[in-house]
Amino acid sequence: MKSKFLFILTTFFALNLSFGQTSCSQYYPMVDGANFEYTSYDKKGNEEGKINYKVTNVNGSGDNISATMVMDIADKKGNTYSSEYNITCDGNAVKVDFKSLMNEQMLNQLGQMEVDITGTDVEWPNNLSIGQALPDGNVNVKMKMGGAINMNMNVETINRKVEKKESVTTPAGTFDCYVIYSETKTKMMMNNQTSPSRVWLAEGVGMIKQESYNKSGKLMASSMLTQFSK
Repeated sequence: MKSKFLFILTTFFALNLSFGQTSCSQYYPMVDGANFEYTSYDKKGNEEGKINYKVTNVNGSGDNISATMVMDIADKKGNTYSSEYNITCDGNAVKVDFKSLMNEQMLNQLGQMEVDITGTDVEWPNNLSIGQALPDGNVNVKMKMGGAINMNMNVETINRKVEKKESVTTPAGTFDCYVIYSETKTKMMMNNQTSPSRVWLAEGVGMIKQESYNKSGKLMASSMLTQFSK
C-alpha cells in the first residue's frame, strides 16, 4: 500500500508542471478538453509507465480561470490509478489545490489512509528568460497508515534557474523549449536525498521532457510528452 501511494504521489509531483496556454497563463492547461500523455522511463530507457491528463470544467475568463485536472496513471505492471485536482489562475500565478488531489476516489484506491498535504506551489512566470531565477516550492505530506504507523515526507524544489533555449523532438512533435534546472530535496523517515533535474518547457504546450539525475549528474529517470491535443 505504501509503495502504491508513493508511486502516485511522486508521479504527481514530477509532472505537476505547466501544460498549455491561455491569456491567464503561458504554461498551464486551462483549455477545456486538452489532453496530455507522458511516458516515463528508467535510467536505461525502459518504459516505466504512463500518465494522462485531461482538462475539464474550465470556468472564468481573462486573468481569472479555474479548471479541473483529471489524472490517470498506469505503471509498468499494468496497475491503474485515477484522481483529479483543482487548478486556478489569477493572471500572475497558477495554483494547484494539493488537498483536492486526495479526494474520495483516490483514498478509496489507497485503502482509506489519512493524508494531509500542505505546501507552497511551484510557480511558472508567464515570461521566461535565460539566467532567470525562479521561486522555490515545497510540499509536506503527512500519512496515517493505520494503527501507530505514520509517515511524513517533505519535498523541496530549490535552486531553480532558466539555463538556455533548446529544440526538443518527442513522439508528440518538435518544440522550442526553455531548459530549467532545479534540485529536489526529499526527506522521508530517516532518508534524505537531493536530486538535480531539468525540465524542457515550451510556450503554448508546457512540459515536453524531464530528466532526473543522481548527485554525480548521472541520468536516473526521464519522462517525455508522447501525445498532445487541445
